[in-house]
Amino acid sequence: MAETKIYGHRGCMGTMPENTLIGFQKAIDQGADGLEIDVHMTKDGEIVVIHDETLDRTTNGSGYIKNHTLYDIKQYSSGINFSHYHNYEEMWNREVVPTLQEVLELLTPYDIELNIELKTYLVHYEGIEEKVLSLVHQYGNGRNVIYSSFHLPTMLRIKKLNPSANIAWLLNTCISHPCDYIKTMELEAFHIDTATVLSSAYYLKDLYLNIRVWTVNDSHDIKQLLDLNVNTIITDFPGDALSIRNERQTIV
Repeated sequence: MAETKIYGHRGCMGTMPENTLIGFQKAIDQGADGLEIDVHMTKDGEIVVIHDETLDRTTNGSGYIKNHTLYDIKQYSSGINFSHYHNYEEMWNREVVPTLQEVLELLTPYDIELNIELKTYLVHYEGIEEKVLSLVHQYGNGRNVIYSSFHLPTMLRIKKLNPSANIAWLLNTCISHPCDYIKTMELEAFHIDTATVLSSAYYLKDLYLNIRVWTVNDSHDIKQLLDLNVNTIITDFPGDALSIRNERQTIV
């Protein structure tokens, strides 16, 4: 039976600035099996790694990503807004929003999986699927990449452009006949929120190997999901989740 994997959510966002190179490096150093990142497209067609449609929450800039060029976005700090973290360091202020290319280049030496969430359910980014696939082809180093989105047409476009791509549908509710969706749309997995998985454990029992669960930070929830042997746990605290998994392996 395959071991449940641990992915760092937006890197290591429980303790480090989210979706930053230093946050990704921290999750890697802690031993995460994979990273979950988010991508948007700039005014000049560059793919950047940031969660929100706007700069406001995670940087000291403002406005929609789609209305800024990459040069504009690189002028803002993606670390300074996290100065309230207890382990804050002044060096965080020098972090900027990374491009997808920069993240892929960071990962080059590491055997780590990557989940790229395309944030396309509020803003329509024309051609984002082609650009993301092209960057992964050029800089992905052959790693296992999973493409996910709440916006199903995005996933279908990815699959049409690259039939061998691993696509996963993001959900925060149960759907009818999930196995039919996997077969019909050639989904590699569902990415489902913690509450839905734990409240529907029996209903989803035949799909655990095709389920990645987000965002799992409670130790009790982590233990339950390890017992269910879900494919992957996506967490803000990968180091803590890995410790729990390792402790259980030692006991066994």
